Amino acid sequence: MMSAADAAIASWALEPGVLFGLSLAAIIYLRGWLRVRRLAPHRFSGWQLAAFFFGLFTIYVAVASPLDAFANFLLSVHMIQHLLLTMVAPPLILLGAPFLPLLTGLPRCVRVDALGPFLIWPPLKRLGALLVHPAFAWPAFIISNVAWHLPPLYELALRSEFWHRAEHASFLGTAILFWWPVIAPWPSRMPWPRWTMIPYLLLADLQNTALAAFLSFYEAVLYPTYAAAPRISGLSAVQDQAAAGAIMWVPGSIGFFVPAGLIALEYLGPKRRTPLTHPVRRVATRPPRESALVPITRFLARRGRPILQIVLLALAALVVWDGFTGPQVGAMNAAGVLPWTHWRGFTVIGLLLAGNLFCMSCPFILVRDATRPLTRLLPHGKWPRALRSKFLPAVLLVIYLWAYEAFGLWDDPWITALIIVGYFAAVLVIDGIFSGGTFCKFVCPIGQFHFVQSLASPLEVRVREPDACRSCRTYDCLRGNATQRGCELELFQPRKAGNMDCTFCLDCVSACPKQNVSLLPVVPGADLWADGPRSSVRKFRDRPDLAALVAVLVFGAFANAAGMIAPVRRLQEASGLSHVVFTTIFLALALLVLPPLLLGAATTLSRQPGRTGDTPAFLPTLSRFTVALAPLGFAMWIAHFVFHLVTGLLTPIPVAQRLFGSADPDWALQSAAWPGLVGLEILILDAGFLLTLYALWRVARQPGGSPSRPVRAFLPWAILAAMLYAFGVWVIFQPMEMRGTLLPG
Repeated sequence: MMSAADAAIASWALEPGVLFGLSLAAIIYLRGWLRVRRLAPHRFSGWQLAAFFFGLFTIYVAVASPLDAFANFLLSVHMIQHLLLTMVAPPLILLGAPFLPLLTGLPRCVRVDALGPFLIWPPLKRLGALLVHPAFAWPAFIISNVAWHLPPLYELALRSEFWHRAEHASFLGTAILFWWPVIAPWPSRMPWPRWTMIPYLLLADLQNTALAAFLSFYEAVLYPTYAAAPRISGLSAVQDQAAAGAIMWVPGSIGFFVPAGLIALEYLGPKRRTPLTHPVRRVATRPPRESALVPITRFLARRGRPILQIVLLALAALVVWDGFTGPQVGAMNAAGVLPWTHWRGFTVIGLLLAGNLFCMSCPFILVRDATRPLTRLLPHGKWPRALRSKFLPAVLLVIYLWAYEAFGLWDDPWITALIIVGYFAAVLVIDGIFSGGTFCKFVCPIGQFHFVQSLASPLEVRVREPDACRSCRTYDCLRGNATQRGCELELFQPRKAGNMDCTFCLDCVSACPKQNVSLLPVVPGADLWADGPRSSVRKFRDRPDLAALVAVLVFGAFANAAGMIAPVRRLQEASGLSHVVFTTIFLALALLVLPPLLLGAATTLSRQPGRTGDTPAFLPTLSRFTVALAPLGFAMWIAHFVFHLVTGLLTPIPVAQRLFGSADPDWALQSAAWPGLVGLEILILDAGFLLTLYALWRVARQPGGSPSRPVRAFLPWAILAAMLYAFGVWVIFQPMEMRGTLLPG
């Protein structure tokens, strides 16, 4: 019997027609490339020649190598073929800027006499522009990819050599059209701005992810040919189908993410001046108009914030009362519905859209402020120096994540009400004994969650005009005055940067005598890579305690979501362990074992000596890069909480009916369905992944991140982020418990 290696070697096919066509294209391109390179050496380089040739070679490997022979036996091999034809060969060919070299490489009689009249014919030029227009190329690529994976057409291609070749031609042709606006080979001009290619690629990945997930998790053989084919590997037909989905999923998504990330770097990064850049004549301009956020900020500082606090205090009182006196079933009680489903969902949406809105409207602080006249009679001291860090709230967050999962807090209204009462008591005791905003800055786990996630928010409390602060001698924004207290968290506005430790209390807005502080728009995530000195917070590289907090929140986001999916539940059943013991082991691995191992490995690999021979210090490198992972963790929290918010959106209706005396609450309103929810979750995770990659790259290029070798410093952290992202996508596609409802999930 022939061995697998011998069979693979014997399966190479010459494919004379394909070989001749590709060789002819290579010769014409080389001939034209040599000519145009002499005329425009800055436009055509050796790497473009190599890219074009390697693209042609990839096509040959896809259709003439053993991949083609084994494609009728293994769907996973067929999927590799498809990826080569859609994700590898077309970009490589287009990177070679093939239009001008191919045209110039043709004989003059063909180029001028035969093709010339057609190339300048307006209808043909309009047709060419239409074919590579994103509005046509994107749906053509998606339709081709989806249609050929439908069982009838897929089976037709497997049974017929003609239709198999047509399938490959369709994949290659539509992929060239798809990648054309992304790569924009010279001298083409794109009708859409460059930044639009980021959503263009991410939306294409949604299709790729959905199709790959369907193949991975479909429990029956989708294509009968593979069920009947002899098994030439150790995989069953279903396992082979799942492997094909994984191949399509991970490498395919990376193929979309890498160019999207590069475009983001190109778009967000500093613009470089070239010799072709003409100096811009400076002209007089009007002074910028006052931001529309300024009057909104003033309203919130004076009246809006107290109103929000009173509303949330009333809701907290309702939750506590119903939690202690109502039915002890989470889905039927306000304490099981409002805090765990709606409050969490709306706060992360608020963080995403505006910033730390919950701390702004925190009801715990309202009660503390109301009791200040009494607590002033008590002796006040400073919070112990050993606890002035983020280590304590990081530990409290670990305890909370464990207790939430181990004891099912979402389904225990009495415990939920007790936690809220305990929160009020903790605020009163700690801030009653210790001066300043001790509870918010050094203790509150909820506040720390919002501080970290608000690093990626689009708004920030900041100085409007720095020049106005230079003449200030009262420092009211920090110290306060006779009518308004200053910042209790000791954030001095002229030296403040970012949202870390900022509760959005807006006291500095009211205290500033020049009305020079306001909520203002910022680039989301910019504080992640701009590691200058910050008032009170200092530099991120000097804060290993902050890195520990971020690590808990990032890994906790994925662990918290994973604890609710069916595979983990089946693993618990198979282990024979009790729920508490299994959860303890699971979260200990996810929060206490894996983070130090993975973050330590990434730090070690990224700490390569630069050209000067200097090696970045371990803890500063660990701290800087770990903080840059925050957007990915935030995206996972949003995707997870939005799932519960959408699926349990209607739960307050029957709870309100019960609270207001209805004899027959409509518990059928417990669940809401939205077909696009998974796609939205993936899109959110995509955005967080891209922002994290960009932040990691910016950190790698700065001092402390091996600036002389940024790629080497960046790569280990990018791989870690990609691993977390892939795990998050897998979690999203798993069946998840619909907690907070009466319906099974």
